[in-house]
Amino acid sequence: MKNPLHYQLSEYDCGPTSMMNALAYLFEREEIPPEAIRNMMLYCLDCHSKEGIPGKRGTSRAAMMFLSNWLNEYGELGIMSVSSEYLSGRSVYINKESRINHALNHGGAAVVRLYLEEEHYVLMTGVENGNILLFDPYYWDKPYEQKDILMDWNHPRNYNRVVPFKYFNQENEEIYSLGPVEEREAVLIFNEKTKTVPEEVIEYFI
Repeated sequence: MKNPLHYQLSEYDCGPTSMMNALAYLFEREEIPPEAIRNMMLYCLDCHSKEGIPGKRGTSRAAMMFLSNWLNEYGELGIMSVSSEYLSGRSVYINKESRINHALNHGGAAVVRLYLEEEHYVLMTGVENGNILLFDPYYWDKPYEQKDILMDWNHPRNYNRVVPFKYFNQENEEIYSLGPVEEREAVLIFNEKTKTVPEEVIEYFI
């Protein structure tokens, strides 16, 4: 059985919440070992505020890279049928040819750093008609000023936002933009049992 995705408990835990949501989206509850949950909470929330308070600047890129590598090794050991890939910089963008879109179209998910007033992590789970389906862990129940960003409460195990491609590739700090190219990052995650592969191109020779 799969659990509904969940919301962050504070202003700061979007990173570990989105990583755990990725597992909840990809795996049955019975397949998720407690060690994976423990490590996601243990290694995230590693940034200090300007006042030196731990956790009050959320989760660092280094922590996300570590978790991606850890998940990959965890899968290679055969403990869980998971694989992961860390993307940064110019490899993080949205269009039909991007590695993020490819992952979403073949059974994977992506935890992506973008902007929601400030830097923020969300879980991307699908592509539909020029839109990204994503689960934003920051609970918000008021309509956005941007009328083409849609809220969806009918798919609690998959997504709660439908966001057009055009928002993501912006280099400014507008809503859901990926921001400056050199600062971008994403973690691709797959369940190897449900991952699909592109249809092979078959050549016929006469």
